[in-house]
Amino acid sequence: MLSPWRLAAGLTLWALGTAWWMPASAAQLVRIGAAHFPPYTVRPEQGADTGLLPQLVEALNASQSDYQFVLVPTSIPRRFRDFEQGRVDMAIFENPDWGWKNIQHTAVDMGLEDAEVFVAQRKPGREQRYFADLDGKRLAVFSGYHYAFAHFNPDPKYMAEHFNATLTYSHDSNLQMVARDRADIALVTRSYLSDFMVRNAAIAGTFLVSQRIDQVYHHYALLRPGAPITGEAFSAMLKRLRDSGQMLKIFEPYRIDVMAVP
Repeated sequence: MLSPWRLAAGLTLWALGTAWWMPASAAQLVRIGAAHFPPYTVRPEQGADTGLLPQLVEALNASQSDYQFVLVPTSIPRRFRDFEQGRVDMAIFENPDWGWKNIQHTAVDMGLEDAEVFVAQRKPGREQRYFADLDGKRLAVFSGYHYAFAHFNPDPKYMAEHFNATLTYSHDSNLQMVARDRADIALVTRSYLSDFMVRNAAIAGTFLVSQRIDQVYHHYALLRPGAPITGEAFSAMLKRLRDSGQMLKIFEPYRIDVMAVP
C-alpha cells in the first residue's frame, strides 16, 4: 500500500501532466507545500502516513469535489521560493511572522494553536525556575525554526553564537541529546512532545517540561496570488471540517487546540 506521501506525489505528477485535457468541470488542482515540520509533515522515510498534513488533505478531498488537494515536497528554507515561483499554491501550518512579511499572500486563520516548550532532564532540586534564564545553557533546537527567545532569527550562525545552540533536523535527536546530557534544554513543539512521550514511555518520566512557553503557534494557511482557490473558499472548507468534528479528530490527539474562527 502506498503511503500518502508517495500517493500524493504521484497524483501531483499525473495531474500536472494531464491538466491540459481536463474538462472545465473537473476539480481544480491545489498544490500544498509539504516541508518537514513534525508532527505536521514528516519526511517519507520517517513515515509520512503519520503526518497531520496528509490526514488534513485526505479530509479536505473527501469533503468536497470542486478541488483536488495534493502535496508537493519542499523544505523549510526552500518553501518561500517555491511559493513565490508558483510551484505550490498554498503553505499550511504557517504564520505570517515566520519570514513571510515581504511575500505577497492571503492568510487564512486555521483555528489551530500549538506551542513551543522547553524540555530538560529531571534532576533533584531542579524546578521550573531552571527555564527562566537560558544563559550558559546548551540548547538543542530545530534548524530553520523561528524561536521567540531568539527574536525569530533562524540564522544558524546567530543561534550558535548567541545561544550556544546545536541545530539539528530532528526533534527526536534533540530530546535524546537532553536525555544523554549532551544538551541542557531542547525546544520542542507541544504536539511533537506529546507523540514522543507515547512512543518513548520508558524515558518519558526523565524529562522536566517547562511551564514557560517560548511561543504559541497560531496556524494559518497562506495562499499565493493567483492560487486556484480563494481564501474565502478554503476558510469555508475548514469550517465544515470543524463543524463535522473532523478537525478535532485529527488534531486533538496531539494536544493541538481546535478553536472557532470569528
